[in-house]
Amino acid sequence: MVEYLRGNQNYHKYFSSTTLTTSVLNLIELYFMVLREYGEEIADNAYGAFRQYQAEISEEDIKQGMKLRLRMKLNKTALSYADALGYVMAERLGVKYLTGDTAFKTLPNVEFIK
Repeated sequence: MVEYLRGNQNYHKYFSSTTLTTSVLNLIELYFMVLREYGEEIADNAYGAFRQYQAEISEEDIKQGMKLRLRMKLNKTALSYADALGYVMAERLGVKYLTGDTAFKTLPNVEFIK
């Protein structure tokens, strides 16, 4: 979402779709990054625009996400809580996980965009 808001054209086609899904944790990250870079008004607008795409985090998502985070950490790859949860949520919802984070580059079910 941040890359899209920054004008990265590689992300444009993904945000013209109605299948966009995110979690409250990703919205928190979005709000913070936009607040830091562009100020409160734009952060409020960005949060409001993407809030409609929020999917609920299930208990199973939490468990599977933290198992993934631990496996990755043991392999010397750091994932945030939000990214680990987002990835397992994408799997559960049957959508690809869209990211530019190289930690996900070799995982299945990832649409890696820079």
